[in-house]
Amino acid sequence: MKRRTARERAMQALYQMDITGEYNPKAAVENALEEGESTNEFLETLVFGCVEHREVIDELIRQNLKKWKLERISIVDRSILRLAVYEMKYMEDIPHSVSINEAIEIAKAYGDEESRRFINGVLSSIK
Repeated sequence: MKRRTARERAMQALYQMDITGEYNPKAAVENALEEGESTNEFLETLVFGCVEHREVIDELIRQNLKKWKLERISIVDRSILRLAVYEMKYMEDIPHSVSINEAIEIAKAYGDEESRRFINGVLSSIK
């Protein structure tokens, strides 16, 4: 599984957990996989890490929102932000610019028209 695909599946798992309120990363990863796909270490690291550090990640996002509350952000955008912030804060081998670019590309595919600009602004502020 390519890293972009792993990030997309991780975002889908985070989205699912946010919708259901059930933070079971193992089940969420399994549900996010498409038929014939198998999980990998990168995907699991992202999802399990986002769940483990969610409070810290959410607080960092809150501190960098302007005129927004975390709870008012769309679940897709919130999931993408959590994923990217986890990478930026906890995965030292990934440059921040890569995390931001990947988040923007995922936002283009899954978010609305404003998602990529909004996500870019928040992540650039965090950087």
